[in-house]
Amino acid sequence: MRPRSALEAPRPARVAPACVALALVAAACAPGGGAGSGRSGDTAAPTGSTGPDGSVPRSSASPSPQGPPGAVPRAGEVRPVPASALPPVISSIPTRRRVVFLTIDDGWEQDPGLVRQVRDQRIPLTVFAMRDAVEAKGTPDQAGGTARYVGAGKWDYFRELRDAGAPVENHTLTHPDLRTLPYEAQRREICGASRLIGKELGVRPALFRPPYGSYGTDTLRAAKSCGVSAVLLWTATVQPGGKIAYQVPDKRLRPGDILLLHFRPNLARDFRVLVAKIKRRGYELGNLQAYLDAALAR
Repeated sequence: MRPRSALEAPRPARVAPACVALALVAAACAPGGGAGSGRSGDTAAPTGSTGPDGSVPRSSASPSPQGPPGAVPRAGEVRPVPASALPPVISSIPTRRRVVFLTIDDGWEQDPGLVRQVRDQRIPLTVFAMRDAVEAKGTPDQAGGTARYVGAGKWDYFRELRDAGAPVENHTLTHPDLRTLPYEAQRREICGASRLIGKELGVRPALFRPPYGSYGTDTLRAAKSCGVSAVLLWTATVQPGGKIAYQVPDKRLRPGDILLLHFRPNLARDFRVLVAKIKRRGYELGNLQAYLDAALAR
């Protein structure tokens, strides 16, 4: 894991001064929307069911979600993120309300149980999809056990998540360490993923999560050229078994935390454990896009 810094301060070695990181960030992303500002395209029509091989079954009787899931900000609750020429880098939401945000990266383990939880329990979740994982090109992340649903539904699975109210955002095509690539190669990774997601799901991403949390000024420039309005990091990671690995000394949730999960084996079980744990600790699950809209309002 690569430690990150620092609290609401410029990152002079790696980020343009105009960009702001809002909370302490550590950990590395394992290799591997809903309505919001800056999006374009029409919503794609739902696809049919895929089959009994572990892919996602559709129920034509299931009603579509009404409105975005999760807690939304109250008037004046969210402190604004300073305006910048490049997309801001955000690792937590500036609020004192006991609300946290769930995000999930890559797309290897396409467990239908996750879709059912998100849809039936109206759980707010933001997805950062990586093409090679979604399309099962390469070796999946096996942390947490033996994978069962690798690439089971491919983009159909992500249409199911979209239809359940989970925005699908950008996590590159192939999951490289972007800081090792020249600008044009970074742009191909980011813009290529945005175009593909727009084609498959009908909405181009407005958010971007760099693989491993690794980025530089060229990354932010490339992201902006691809239509990205904000770069999302995280303040804690979720490990197998639904355990939360904190990046703060007191090892506890804090208001505005953004939690990072991955599409790993036993995903539905671990997700259920995590959601119950967050609620026992007195936190709400927030609608990330609604809070970002409030933080980035000009």
